[in-house]
Amino acid sequence: MAAGDGLAVIHIPWYATLFRGDKFEAALAELAPIALRYGALDYEVYRSREDTYKFLQTATWERKLDFTAYWEGPECIEFRTRYSSWFQVPILYQWNVRVARGALAREHPAPLAQGG
Repeated sequence: MAAGDGLAVIHIPWYATLFRGDKFEAALAELAPIALRYGALDYEVYRSREDTYKFLQTATWERKLDFTAYWEGPECIEFRTRYSSWFQVPILYQWNVRVARGALAREHPAPLAQGG
């Protein structure tokens, strides 16, 4: 599969500034779902357990044009403006082609671990 064909996952690495990790987590959790309005098939936000200022936002897209509309849309522009002192720049997102994916089927979802 060529890099421009089919589904692709965008990775947006964020790095929060000192003492802003928790607030930045909440802000990203509000921003990420907006991608669905622009055509993303799913989204996720990860926070590193080892470096709690490090975040990874992902979303699956069929068209790069839809991602561009999201990234350059009013919500993302407002987010980057409002929270500009909450994260380090530059933000260098990456367009990735998914090569493989898997999951275990569970009858009953396991509860989320609390605190670690």
